[in-house]
Amino acid sequence: MTTKPIVEIDADNEEELYEHYRFEAGKGQQPLRVDKFLMNLVENATRSKIQKAAEAGNIYVNDVAVKSNHKVKSSDVVRVLLEHPPYEHLLEPENIPLNIVYEDDQLLIVNKEPGMVVHPGHGNYSGTLVNALAYHFENLPMNSSERPGLVHRIDKDTSGLLVVAKTEQAMAHLTKQFADKTSEREYIALVWGNVQADSGTIEGNIDRHPKDRMQMSVYPDGEQGKHAVTHYKVIERLGYVTLVSCKLETGRTHQIRVHMKYIGHTLFNDARYGGDIILKGTTFTKYKQFIDNCFKTLPRQALHAKTLGFEHPETKQFMRFDSELPKDMTDVIEKWRVYSKSHTTEEE
Repeated sequence: MTTKPIVEIDADNEEELYEHYRFEAGKGQQPLRVDKFLMNLVENATRSKIQKAAEAGNIYVNDVAVKSNHKVKSSDVVRVLLEHPPYEHLLEPENIPLNIVYEDDQLLIVNKEPGMVVHPGHGNYSGTLVNALAYHFENLPMNSSERPGLVHRIDKDTSGLLVVAKTEQAMAHLTKQFADKTSEREYIALVWGNVQADSGTIEGNIDRHPKDRMQMSVYPDGEQGKHAVTHYKVIERLGYVTLVSCKLETGRTHQIRVHMKYIGHTLFNDARYGGDIILKGTTFTKYKQFIDNCFKTLPRQALHAKTLGFEHPETKQFMRFDSELPKDMTDVIEKWRVYSKSHTTEEE
């Protein structure tokens, strides 16, 4: 999906059209109606809305407007063009409080609360970190996706540290560090199961899941996707779950979530990747009640961006920032400590 508004002129009606979505069908794509094709790719889209867009002449395949029953084939380029810019590019400053843990003339460090989306996107056009940044700071530099200040991002329901660039110099310098893998990023995660090795490295290319486009998937053969490396270390074993530290060598979408699932240890209460059901444990009713209580205490994936380190773009000194685990995670970890002390996997 494209992230920049691409303005085009429709030769027939001379109206400006803005590209909202662009998808290229894979080489193995079997003929599929364009409405069904887009249903699989666009979050929160309904088939009726897609069909109305096709009737209005807003869906193009290989630069030709098509109806909803048009069959998409291998390597076709499907685009949705509308008369208004994507809402995520109509940025409205919003007076949203930010937890700023450090700030100077070049950058700031934000400790993001869980539940806050980092930047506007489909279905989330307000209440984001970028909306808040636009209110509190003027003239932030744009990144390659036209998002002010953002050097990197973390998922909506992941909490923790982010660095925001305040100048063009800081944006370029920090972005290069992330690309060159010289920055440090440590996350703390609670995962299902007893992670056997005390430490290890997960390697495997990451790309969109072939069927569920809202998920990412690991492609270990390297034939598709982007190279991804995660280093993990066990912090504490708690019976049916394990507390781990994950250090990113690369920064792919959902990297820790999909890599940990790949080795059989889905993040606790990660709904998108199936961690919001009981994956390890007993069939006892009391255990099910315990897990349900944990899910209510931590209504999100158990993932926190704890540590962030990088070279300052101006002083060239290495800076490292650390944050405490948020209360929802510490509460759930304590519940598991108590449970694991009074129950053993052998007796159950």
